[in-house]
Amino acid sequence: MSLDDQTLGFESTRTIAKNKNRTPFSKFSYAISSEQTKEYYFRKLKVFLEYLQIPKDPFEDGVNQLYDQIQEKGVDRFTESLIDFIVDYKQRVAKREITAGTLRNYYKPIKLFCDMNNILLNWKLIARGIPSAKRAAMDRAPTLDEIHKLLEFPTDERIKPIVLVMVSSGIRLGAWEFLKWKHVTPITDSNSDKVVAARMIVYAEEPEQYYTFMTAEAYHALKQYMDFRAENGEKITGESWLMRNRWRTTDVLYGGKFGLAADPKQLLPRGIKSLIQDIYFRQGIRPLLQKGQKRHEFKAMHGFRKFYKTACEQVMKPANIELLIGHTIGISSSYYKPTESQLLEDYLKAVDALTISNEYRLKKQVDYYKQRADKLEEMST
Repeated sequence: MSLDDQTLGFESTRTIAKNKNRTPFSKFSYAISSEQTKEYYFRKLKVFLEYLQIPKDPFEDGVNQLYDQIQEKGVDRFTESLIDFIVDYKQRVAKREITAGTLRNYYKPIKLFCDMNNILLNWKLIARGIPSAKRAAMDRAPTLDEIHKLLEFPTDERIKPIVLVMVSSGIRLGAWEFLKWKHVTPITDSNSDKVVAARMIVYAEEPEQYYTFMTAEAYHALKQYMDFRAENGEKITGESWLMRNRWRTTDVLYGGKFGLAADPKQLLPRGIKSLIQDIYFRQGIRPLLQKGQKRHEFKAMHGFRKFYKTACEQVMKPANIELLIGHTIGISSSYYKPTESQLLEDYLKAVDALTISNEYRLKKQVDYYKQRADKLEEMST
C-alpha cells in the first residue's frame, strides 16, 4: 500500500469517527454561537418535544430522538405534526394566552434544527399559517426616577456599572457575554484631558461586531468597579471580563460560597438578567405580576435599550443611532459612511440625556462654566 493510500485510509477513519460524534443535537447546537440564544432556543424546542410526546429530559436525547422519528415516519408526516402544532398554538394566540411573536419564536428553533440536519421541508407552505407579529411591543422604557431607584441599591457594586453602561450605550443583554476590559477605551478632551465618553467594541471577533460609545459617567462607574476588584486581589488585565461573580473576604465560609476575589468567574448574561430583575423587585420598582397580568410595564433589560434610543432620538441623526445600537441601515449603508469622529460628535449631543446622576450632570455644568470663565479671562489679559 502506498503512502498516499495509507494517508487516505487514515483520513477516512478519522472522518468516520468525527461523523459518529456529529449527532443531530450537536449539529443544532453548533449553529447557535450565543449562550443566551442557545438557552432560549433549547427552552422553546422543549415545548415542541413535549407536544410530540418525546421525552425532553435529558434534552440532548430528546432532540436526537426527534431526528430518528422524522427519519422513521418521513418528512410528510412530520410536516403534518408541525402544522398541527402551529394550528393549536394559533388558537392560543386567538385566546390571547400567547402573542403571535411567541408562536414565531417556537417556530425558529424547529426550522434551525431541520436546516442543520438536512431535513428538507416546504417552509414557505408551513410559514403561511403563522400570524404576523406586532412590529413594536407596547412596553415602555423605564423612567429616570425608576433608574435612580435601581442605582440606590446599596449592597451590590455591580448594579451601577451594569445599568449605566446599558443605558448610555444601548447594548443588548447578550453583549455582556463577550465584553472584556480591553474593549473599553476612554475618550478625553484634547484641551483638558477629562474623559468625555468611552468607546466600546461590542461582540468582538464575532460577525456582528460593531463599536458604540458610553457616557463618562458610565465609564467612571465601570473603572471604579474594576479598581475595586484590583484592590481586593484580582489581577486586572485587558482580558478581564467586565462583569464577574461576587466575593467576600471578611467571612471565610461566605467567601467560600461566593468565590475568591483572585479567582474571577464571568457573570454571564442570564446571571446579569436575574440580578437586575431581583433588584427591581427588592427596590419595589417592578412588583410581581398580579393574576391575569402577563407583562410588566417595561422589560428588565431591553428597557435600557429603549431608554437609550428614546433619549438619542431627541437630538441625534436616526441613521447614527441605528449604527450605534448595532442595527443595519439597509441599502443606505452602501452610501452613508460616517467617520468615528462624526458619530462621536453626534453622540455627545445626547450625553446629557443619557446621564443619570443629578450630581454628575451638575458637575458637567460647573466644569463647562469654569472652562468658559477661564477662556474669557485669557482673552481679557
